[in-house]
Amino acid sequence: MEIALEAQGLGKRYGKTWALRDCSLHLPAGRIAALVGPNGAGKSTLLHLAVGLLRPDAGAVRIFGESPYDNPELLPEIGFVAQDTPLYRDFTAAELVALGGRLNRRWDGALARNRLAQLGIPPNLRVGKLSGGQRAQVALALALAKRPLLLLLDEPVASLDPLARREFLQSLMGSVAESETTVLLSSHLLADLERVCDYLVVLNAARVQLVGPVDELVEGHRRLVGPRHDGAPIPGVTAVVRASHTARQSTLLVRADGPVHDPDWTEQDVTLEDLILAYLADGETPASHTAWEVPA
Repeated sequence: MEIALEAQGLGKRYGKTWALRDCSLHLPAGRIAALVGPNGAGKSTLLHLAVGLLRPDAGAVRIFGESPYDNPELLPEIGFVAQDTPLYRDFTAAELVALGGRLNRRWDGALARNRLAQLGIPPNLRVGKLSGGQRAQVALALALAKRPLLLLLDEPVASLDPLARREFLQSLMGSVAESETTVLLSSHLLADLERVCDYLVVLNAARVQLVGPVDELVEGHRRLVGPRHDGAPIPGVTAVVRASHTARQSTLLVRADGPVHDPDWTEQDVTLEDLILAYLADGETPASHTAWEVPA
């Protein structure tokens, strides 16, 4: 199995504050992965480390087995759309496509032009006069024109309206299906991620909390409703992720290694949103001290 992105004990510090700490994860090639976490969790830091814009203060990050910071030859294999979709606003989309051809040794200008034409984006209008959704589509088209093996997107749809978000994600899915590019997509919009992503990385409090294939992560967790829990072990439960209590009843979101057969507990399936919110609720939950990873 080829690994597109690998981090081992990765950390980045600003002064005395760790923006990212003890980050270890594997992203298999060919996946469309969601990178989820609250503001300040370290998502942008991880992405900037992965493209070599930052140097790690601890650990290492590798793209297809190589360090992006120490190996500039790796950069043509990576496409990156930053959070504010930075583009030269005085350039037209057509001029940016032409510029990309001059700056990248492997460049598919026809792909970029065709995508922009399909989306109805005026090629000769200055980028600064385009809408936010159109600028995001231009940035995506430029990133895809590199024909990257790994595409990193830092909250590219955060400022878009629902229609523009849907168009952007449909455009992304179509391009990825054609090229088999590995994608790591950072976003707060859980419903959008659930539609397009098959792999999940959850960051909270500067650490990885959860990582693995979406289906296996969801299948490995349950919601249990039953008598007030006193902390005693429950057969089949490996960890309690979150718990809420009333005077007589407890509701637990748990990791389970199989069905929970205790008749005192009613077992319910969880959704991807349930799972993500449970791991984001508190950076100091028992489950967060060691990231839970499902082998891909």
